[in-house]
Parts: sequence; structure tokens; C-alpha cells
Amino acid sequence: MASILAHAQSQPQPPSQPQSQPDDAKFGAGSGITHDVTQNVTHDVTNQAPPLAPYDASDDTALLEGLRREGAGWAEDDVRRLGLRAGGAEAQEWSELANRHEPELRTHDRYGNRVDEVDFHPSWHHLMGAAVAEGLAGTPWADERPGAHVVRTASGLVWGHTEAGHGCPTSMTYAAVPALRRQPELAKVYEPLLTSREYEPGLRVPTQKRGLLAGMGMTEKQGGSDVRTNTTVATPTAEPGLYTLRGHKWFTSAPMCDVFLVLAQAPDGLSCFLVPRVLPDGSRNTFRIQRLKDKLGNRSNASSEPEFDGTVAWLVGPEGQGVKTIIEMVNCTRLDCVMMSATLMRKTLVEAGHHVRHRSAFGARLVDQPLMRNVLADLALESEAATTLTLRLAGAADRAVRGDAGERTFRRIATAVGKYWVTKRGPAFTAEALECLGGNGYVEDSGMPRHYREAPLLSIWEGSGNVNALDVLRALVREPGVADALFAELALAQGADARLDAAVSRLKDRLTDATPSGARRLVELMALTLQASLLVRHAPPAVADAFCATRLGGDWGYAFGTLPDTADLDGILNRALPGGE
Repeated sequence: MASILAHAQSQPQPPSQPQSQPDDAKFGAGSGITHDVTQNVTHDVTNQAPPLAPYDASDDTALLEGLRREGAGWAEDDVRRLGLRAGGAEAQEWSELANRHEPELRTHDRYGNRVDEVDFHPSWHHLMGAAVAEGLAGTPWADERPGAHVVRTASGLVWGHTEAGHGCPTSMTYAAVPALRRQPELAKVYEPLLTSREYEPGLRVPTQKRGLLAGMGMTEKQGGSDVRTNTTVATPTAEPGLYTLRGHKWFTSAPMCDVFLVLAQAPDGLSCFLVPRVLPDGSRNTFRIQRLKDKLGNRSNASSEPEFDGTVAWLVGPEGQGVKTIIEMVNCTRLDCVMMSATLMRKTLVEAGHHVRHRSAFGARLVDQPLMRNVLADLALESEAATTLTLRLAGAADRAVRGDAGERTFRRIATAVGKYWVTKRGPAFTAEALECLGGNGYVEDSGMPRHYREAPLLSIWEGSGNVNALDVLRALVREPGVADALFAELALAQGADARLDAAVSRLKDRLTDATPSGARRLVELMALTLQASLLVRHAPPAVADAFCATRLGGDWGYAFGTLPDTADLDGILNRALPGGE
């Protein structure tokens, strides 16, 4: 303790305050008292970071390297342009306003007619218009160039520096296309509009709009992720493929989307249906919004409870195969959960790095304080591992949809693994990044509380941690090839790092006696070995060595900022912080 105190006392101290002066030096000498402002200024602002915006959200070496590596380098100029726009003052203001002015539900018009509409602040529409125009919705499905899906993911990693709420409808629109293709006659009508770069808000006949957005209505209050317990009933009509629905959905986000994919119980079992908000004749389909959810975060995005009563719906895929129909959708939205978590990590790391470069304490800039450097470097490792894995998953998705069977199998296991782990790390990461700003980070106008509230959603959306961990076990049992695909990927780094090799051996041993109660430990080890293998192959030695030493070698504490003294903090930070140090 004495040595710690001595070290603290040896640090340069702030300049001493001016000595007290006689009254006649402070006040005028006459019958009145004159206030000397030079001696009594109380609100000069010093030692505060300037605004971060404008900045380049694409100034991320790991992201740009991954973009090229996964076959999408042809879009680098577009990603860089989008990064400048995302970090610009205008887009950052849209983000703040869209969350300050939350969506409002209007169930009826002034005359008493049921309308079930949600009103958004103009900033929401600006964000949505930009996202759709940049191809963050369904556009990649209409782009035949290899790497198109990687481009979308990389664009999401930079545009996500704005705000997360509007990423929900763009993600669902992207994910709806492959599910809709199970019913070709419907896909022929709707896919060109879902893949459009035109954002046209407002409820109108879908085929009369320039572009559409799609939502999902899967879960119900009695079952949540256990969709087989759904009680919404689908009744066939005299017209083939046309049904009416009756029931209630518990968590349907973005209720102002044009069409929804909905699960309901048909005569032959749980099935998938397309539900438009407006019918072909221009009348409103029955979609009664009971209320909007009062959520912890993601507040710019409306999440609702709709009620169906005679609601018109078209069957998508065969009756009784609702889960099989939406499985491709789940693959897409789970990848987006990984992407959004990685984006939050990067965004909050950039915010923290900016703050500590400009803030001084105990005689030095925070970025030059050894322990703060350790914290930032540890966060940088986590962020790079998340970004690198995200882009590898995007590459697998792109090649899988183009017919690569091996990548399809790898994608099946790796996306579930990444969804579990990266989203699980997000809340702890954002909390640590917030703490780098101290009390400033705990204040709403810093933006950090919004990011912190957002982080837990991504480990819940598209299945909580337990659902994803058990899904990995299910895949290992029912699809034996997925384990081979994972180990084939890990083998590409074999022999490059002894700690990684040892972790792969442990993973093989654990697979022989995997149990549901141990699923989280197993999936965590899968994720860490996969991330480590990618960093060993693609990242500089400073990054790969520190990651393997800490995440696999055990030379690490439980909190961020506990990297060993042997870690190359300068090498990690010079790579991670925008513009270098």
C-alpha cells in the first residue's frame, strides 16, 4: 500500500490555485463593490473532450481487411463513403433525435375509425431512407456479384455507428427474402420490391409502392421462442393458398412494415404466412395494434402486440413446415445480431478512445496512463475478434447462398456459435467502454447510456443465450457434418500457436460428452477457438498473441483491462484506434 501511495504522490499535481488577496485587491475602492470577473470565473470549460463527430466510422483496419479477404474489396470505396456519412454530424444528430422522440401509436383517427398506425420523428425516416438506399435491406438478393452479402454486412458495421433501432426493419426485410422464395408465385410479386433501394413509408397497396419493408410475427405470450406452442389459428378459405388468421402476437417489431411473415397453426400444423397491412383492393387488413412495448432500449423502433381477427394471409411454403420455412430467415437475422453487437463494440471503443485522448488526470492524458491503456487494448482485442468473426460469417453466408455446400454447413454451426458469444460479450464491453468516460459516460447526452441499454437486446433477439447454445447441441447431434466443418476451419491455423492447438484438443474432448447443462461452456470454447484461429491467421502478432494468451491461455483476469505485462499494448492500440494514436 505504501508503494502505491508513494507512486500516486509522485505524479505531477495540478497547478496550485492563486493565493488569497486582500479585499482591496479584489474589490474596487469606492463606495460600491466591483466584481472582478478575472478572479471569479467559475465555468470555463477545460479538460473536456471535443465532439467526436464528424469522424470516419469506416476507419477500422480489421473491418477493411475482412472486407477484402471475404471477396468484397470491390465495394471498399462505397463502404468508406458510407463511413464518413455515418460519422457525420447530420447522421449522428438523426440518431439522437430518433431516440429522444419515440414512436407514438394512433389506434383511431379523429372520426373513430380504426387506423393502427405508428408515427415516427422525421429523423427516423432519414435514417431509414439512407439505410435502404445503401442496400442494407433486401438489395443483396438482387445482386449477383460475389461478396454482395459481405458488402451489406460491412456497410452495417459502419452505418450502425448511427443508431441500432432502425436496423430491425432492414434486417427483417433482408431475412424475409429467402423465406418468401419457398412460395415462388409470391416471391415473383414481392421480391423486386423488397430488394429495392427505395424507401417509401406509409400504408398503401404493396404493389403500388416503389419499395417494401417486411416484418415478422413469430412469438406469442405463452411460448416466446417455443413457437410450436403458438395458438394463432389459420383457417383455409375457398381460394387455394389463402387463409384467415385469428390470434395475438406478443412481440412484433416495426408494425409499419408493409408485409409480415407470421407463424400460425394450420390444419396440418405450424405454418408460415405472408400478411400484408393493406390488401390488393386498397382496404386495411385487420392488424389491430394493442400497444407498443415500453422497452429498456431500442426505443426509436416500435415493437408491438398485434391482434389478428379474420386477417387475410397467404401460405408460404407447405402447411406444417413453418419452422423449416423460416430457418433461412433465422440464419440471416442471427448474423445481423452478431453484426450489430460487433458494431456497438466498435462504436463504444471509438467513443472511449476519443475521450481518453483528450482527457487528462493526474498530470497525463488518460490514453497515456498505463492502466487505461490496458483497458483500451483489451477492449480493442474483443472488438477486433468480433468484427473478424462477423465478416467470416458474412463470407460464409455469401458463398452458401451461391451454392457452396461446405460453407453452408460451416455457416450453420458458426453463426449460432457467434450469435451466442459475441452478443453475450456486448453488455460487459459497453459497460467498460462507458466507464472509460467516468461520470461523463453515465450522462444521457454522451450517448453511452443508449448504447449500454441496446447491448442486451442482441443476446435476446432471435433466441436467448440458452436457445442458441442448445441449438448448437442440436446441430451437432442431428447434422454430424457441422462438427467436421468447424474443425476443418480451425485446422487452417493448426501449428501456428500452441495455446490454440491445446484449446482445439480440449474442444474435441468436450464434444464426446456434451450435455445440455454444459452447453454454454462448450459453445464459449467453440467461439473462442474460432475467433483465435481467425486472428492467428489474419491479425498482426500483437493482436493474435494477446488474444490467445488471455482468452485461451488463462493469463487474464475476469475484468477487461487485465492483459499481462507481456502484451504489446502499443501494437494493439496503434492498429485499433482511428487515425492511430
